[in-house]
Amino acid sequence: MKTDEEIRRDAEAELRWAPNVDEKDMAVKVSGGVASLSGFARSYIDRHEAEIAVKRVAGVAAVANDLAVRLPSIDEVPDPELARNIVTAIRFEMPAAHEHLQAVVRDGHVMLGGTVEWGFLKDQAERTVRPLRGVKSVTNQITVNPRIAPSEIKRKIQSALMRSAQLDSNAIQVESREGAVTLRGKVRSWSERQEAQETAWSAPGVTSVTNNITVSVY
Repeated sequence: MKTDEEIRRDAEAELRWAPNVDEKDMAVKVSGGVASLSGFARSYIDRHEAEIAVKRVAGVAAVANDLAVRLPSIDEVPDPELARNIVTAIRFEMPAAHEHLQAVVRDGHVMLGGTVEWGFLKDQAERTVRPLRGVKSVTNQITVNPRIAPSEIKRKIQSALMRSAQLDSNAIQVESREGAVTLRGKVRSWSERQEAQETAWSAPGVTSVTNNITVSVY
């Protein structure tokens, strides 16, 4: 069993190793397996990638990401230009859904709104906006309006979990109520936990996913 100090050292090493992360102004603290990130990131995608890197570290049970985004002056983008870039990116990446989505930009902080039929489209919109130059944060308020019977959602997620080579589906329980899905159980790594969550999000009709799966080496 790794100590918090060992986890902290591994997390710092992983940040240095990650090719897309500039970790110079980042600090890591670990308490009870929970890693806290503080300091500054040079972009919103840098902040996001730092969180992903720390989640890969064995022994990390959760991550509290308190990194603030401090853009270099060369990466500052006026709000009207950033809004146009967001519209262009979403139209290109999501041609079938872009007409139902909106973005509001204030001082580099982006709020996404609108409706989609699939939960993964909500995530895709955020993934599309996240790396754009000038983005400081993204608040995703897109709603999911499914066209599938709620009773089918649980069955489809369970079938998808069973098909995954990376997951032990017997260790994961699925609860579904009107599109709101809750996952419970235990997995061996954070990546397995994330895989289960992404699998649930990919199911038609899912409006939200609450991931209560715990990471436990067994």
